[in-house]
Amino acid sequence: MTENGDAPAGGASESALDEDLRVPSCERCPALVESRSRIVDGVGPTDADLLFVGEGPGAQEDEQGEPFVGRSGDVLDDALRDAGLARADVRITNCVRCRPPDNRDPTGEELANCRGHLESEIHRLDPELIVTLGKVPSEHLLDRSVAITAESGEVVDARIAGASRRVLLSVHPAATLYDRSQRDGFFETIARAGELSGTAGGESGGQSRLGEF
Repeated sequence: MTENGDAPAGGASESALDEDLRVPSCERCPALVESRSRIVDGVGPTDADLLFVGEGPGAQEDEQGEPFVGRSGDVLDDALRDAGLARADVRITNCVRCRPPDNRDPTGEELANCRGHLESEIHRLDPELIVTLGKVPSEHLLDRSVAITAESGEVVDARIAGASRRVLLSVHPAATLYDRSQRDGFFETIARAGELSGTAGGESGGQSRLGEF
């Protein structure tokens, strides 16, 4: 809905909302500015019930300008399909929007510098469920140490972007490439994400199909 209560008028309004969530320029992190070729913003519907949050862009994400492409993106796409979802049904973003050099973890300062962009996106989206993909986004949003392998699949409540929100912890999809034993658990977690967001959000595209899960 628009601020005056009218329904958005098709794709133009959606595009305008998406533009509001883009970061056209940022120079806060010198190492990331030097490392990146572009700022990688979140992708997906601005009214999605399900938001995935990763760590930061890798080489392929930096090249293509979209989060979670390449091999880890393929794993995520496969898990979404198994859950009755598609990439077009969900929004995907990262804690930092610029590629760290040599694909290292973002520093605490870099995470803090980009936190406002992430919180603005969460506030605007107001998702039914946030899924953190990996240790870094889990610890960043929960503000505590996370044993991600042990805690993957757990749902916790956290105050984020001015509201209490449900957060489902998950291993990073790349973990399934290095350790095949992680694959079943990851797919089960993504299926649970679809179930939880679909149940809470009611009729919402592919997510509503998860009521039988």
